[in-house]
Amino acid sequence: MKPNISLRLRVFNLNCWDLPYLSKHRADRMKRLGDFLNSESFDLALLEEVWSEKDFQDLKQKLAVPYPAAHYFRSGIIGSGLCVFSKHPIQEISQHVYTLNGYPYMVHHGDWFCGKAVGMLVLHLSGLVLNVYVTHLHAEYNRQKDIYLTHRVAQAWELAQFIHHTSKKADVILLCGDLNMHPGDLGCCLLKEYTGLHDAYLSTQDFKGPEGGCTMIKHNCYVSQQDLGPFPFGIRIDYVLYKAVPGFYISCKTLRTTTGHHPNHGTPFSDHEALMATFYVRHGPPQNPGPPHGPAEKPSLRVLKEACMELGLGISRARWWTAFASYMIGLGLILLMLLCVLAAREGASEAAILFWSPSVGLVLGAGAVFLFHIKEARGLRSVQAELQHALRKAKESHDLAPVPQLAPFLGLPEGDRVEEQ
Repeated sequence: MKPNISLRLRVFNLNCWDLPYLSKHRADRMKRLGDFLNSESFDLALLEEVWSEKDFQDLKQKLAVPYPAAHYFRSGIIGSGLCVFSKHPIQEISQHVYTLNGYPYMVHHGDWFCGKAVGMLVLHLSGLVLNVYVTHLHAEYNRQKDIYLTHRVAQAWELAQFIHHTSKKADVILLCGDLNMHPGDLGCCLLKEYTGLHDAYLSTQDFKGPEGGCTMIKHNCYVSQQDLGPFPFGIRIDYVLYKAVPGFYISCKTLRTTTGHHPNHGTPFSDHEALMATFYVRHGPPQNPGPPHGPAEKPSLRVLKEACMELGLGISRARWWTAFASYMIGLGLILLMLLCVLAAREGASEAAILFWSPSVGLVLGAGAVFLFHIKEARGLRSVQAELQHALRKAKESHDLAPVPQLAPFLGLPEGDRVEEQ
C-alpha cells in the first residue's frame, strides 16, 4: 500500500519550430524560451521540433539549475526534435521510432528524414511512478487532400500501443506533444479511446487561452492563413493528455496557453502556442471504473472499423505504387538491353551512350520506389492485423456487454469542457 499522496505537477509543452537556416528568428526565440523556463517553476518542460542539437545543448546549460535532468531523443537523419527538461531525477528513458513516417521523395516536407518518434521518461515523485511521453506525429499539410492520413493513423495506433505496453507499473500517465490531428480526427479518437487518456482542455477547471483551445492561431505572426486552411480562427493540434490508475485521482486544475505573443516582448516563442498545465494527484476513487492498466475504455467498433478501412486504403495505394514501380523497372531494363544492342552496332554507339545514364537512373529510381512501398505495405499490413485483432476482441466484448462503452469525451464538441468533480 502506497502512503497517502498529494502531489502538484506543473507541465510546459511547446512545438518550438527550431529548424536551422529555415525558421525565422530562431536564435532569439530559443534564447527567450530559455529565459522564460528559467523564470518559471515547471516540473517538466517537454519540447518538439528542436532540430538543432546545439540549441538543445545551449538550453541544457542555461537551464542546468532549475532543470538538472535533461534528455534529447535522437533518431532519423535530422532527428526526432524531441527533448525534455525535468526538475526531478529521471529514472528511466526510452523511445520508439514510428514504423511509417511519410515518403523520402517528398523532400520539401521532410518528415521522413526526421524519424518521428515518441520519447518516454519515468519519474518517481513522492512515492508515485509517473510515466511521461512526448511525441510529434506526421504533419497534415493539406487537409482536403491528406496523403499522410494513413501514416498518421498508424502512428496514433503505435503510440497507443507503446503507452499501453510501457505503462504497466505507472500510477500516473502523461502524454504531451504535437499530434497534428484535430480533436475529432480518426487517429485522435483512436488514441484517446484505446489508452483512456483524458484531454486537459476538455477536463480542466480553469482554462485561459485562445477560443477553442487552439494552438495555431491567426494572431501569431509566424502563422500564415495557408497554414490554417479552412480554419481562419485557428486549430488545436497540440495536446496534454493524462490519466491515473484506480486508487489515485488526478485533475487538471489549470490550463494556460500563450496567445500569439510573448508575455513580455511581443513576438511569440514559435508558430505554435505553448501549453502550461497544473495537475493535482491524490489518493481517491478512480475517475472511471476499469482495469488498472491497459485500455480504460474499450475502443468503439466504429473507430476501429474506420481505422481498419483507412489502413486498407493505404495498403491498396502502396501496392499500386509497387506495381507501377515494377513496370518502370521492366521498362528501364528493356531500354538498357536495346542500348546495349545499339552500342554494338556501328554508328549508333554515341546515341546509346547518351541515353545510358537516364535509363540506369530510371531503373535505380524505380527500384528505390519499389522497395520503399513494399516496406510501406508490410508496415501497414502489420498495423492493420493488430487493429483487426482489437476489432475482433471489441466485437466479442460488445456481444457480451449489455451496453457498449464509449470513451468519455468522444463526440463532445470541442468547446464543451467537462469539469471534474
